[in-house]
Amino acid sequence: MSKFVIQGQNELEGEIAVAGAKNCALKLLAASVLIPGECRFTNVPEIEEVFLMVNILEHLGAKVTKEGKGEYIIQGKSINKSELPADLAAKIRSSIMFVAPLLARFGEVKFPHPGGCILGKRPIDMFLEGYRALGAEVSGKENFYHIKAQQLTGCRYVFPWISHTVTESMIMASVLARGETKLINAAREPEVVALCQFLQQSGAQINCSEAGEIKIKGIKGLTGSRYKIIPDRIETGTFAILGALTGKEVQITNCDPSHLEVFWKMLAKAGVECKIGKQTVKVKAASRLKACEARTHEYPGFATDLQAPFTVLMTQAKGASLIHETIYEGRLFYTDSLNKMGANITMCDPHRVVVNGPTKLYGTTLISPDLRAGIALVLAALIAEGKSEIGNAFQIDRGYEDIESRLKKLGADIRRVE
Repeated sequence: MSKFVIQGQNELEGEIAVAGAKNCALKLLAASVLIPGECRFTNVPEIEEVFLMVNILEHLGAKVTKEGKGEYIIQGKSINKSELPADLAAKIRSSIMFVAPLLARFGEVKFPHPGGCILGKRPIDMFLEGYRALGAEVSGKENFYHIKAQQLTGCRYVFPWISHTVTESMIMASVLARGETKLINAAREPEVVALCQFLQQSGAQINCSEAGEIKIKGIKGLTGSRYKIIPDRIETGTFAILGALTGKEVQITNCDPSHLEVFWKMLAKAGVECKIGKQTVKVKAASRLKACEARTHEYPGFATDLQAPFTVLMTQAKGASLIHETIYEGRLFYTDSLNKMGANITMCDPHRVVVNGPTKLYGTTLISPDLRAGIALVLAALIAEGKSEIGNAFQIDRGYEDIESRLKKLGADIRRVE
């Protein structure tokens, strides 16, 4: 198992490019199962979760060709299996995204409960409810499921709460269904929009409204198309916080700042100055950070995946900051690790912490518990006095492409040790 060794308190300066969006690439790779023709994806991030999704595609029978950095060609005609491999599915939460396209294409799918990080083993009840609404029969025992349907049939489905993964699954399940499907209270993330655009290019009849309503008219088949993965908005926000903490001037490139409107407002409230362009953002270390409240919310609100990095920023802000995580229970437990580094964070309940600052952070030895908490610990180590070791680097590799090389180019003292 690899770890990162970081010597803190180096000033960072220079340019860092944003990779393709993890949560877009994973869903489009799964969507290629719907298409017996050729799909070509560019700007795909070179991360562990992409590699696992490609392995699952190949297990199902797809022919996958990699042409240069970040470019994959998927030939779906040869897909001949509708059961997900248990060993691979257990490693990644996003394996659940293969269920809908396999069900739509073959009328049957078998799969184990999806795995992933410590936040990965979450209920899939809403996925199953959606498939039942489309006419599928669901059976299973001991965390193994069997879903079948001779013909999925369009329906009117209301999401009890917003979920981008369930929304994306229902879109994929509906594009080949008989009749029309109407999805109410659907997610509106840029990654959901990107999935709809890709499927529309492939022939799907999808109509999205800004009010969270998606109409899908089922068709008999899809044809392949080419799609460039959108920039990763979570990387963009993470690098902006990095610049605010450590940078003389950090310029973020290959990004889409329009995907982070609420986040930029939060940084401004905290005293961070950002110069925002169409595809770039310039950030300097803030001279005086101000405490503020952050409350996560579904898009276009403050992204839950940026909550942990923002909490690190608030350890350096003057005053008491309330961090309210409204999406996932248990996503604030990493704050114990920040306290070991010298932070002063009090947990009110599983959804809220108070961060008192500013506090000096000190290097120590830690284990990355999950992807977003892991990158937050990296940020903390970069501003800490002394040396830090962050184990379980795999969790960070799941979502951040070659992160140590990119940080080194800015002047960070970080190395990977196997």
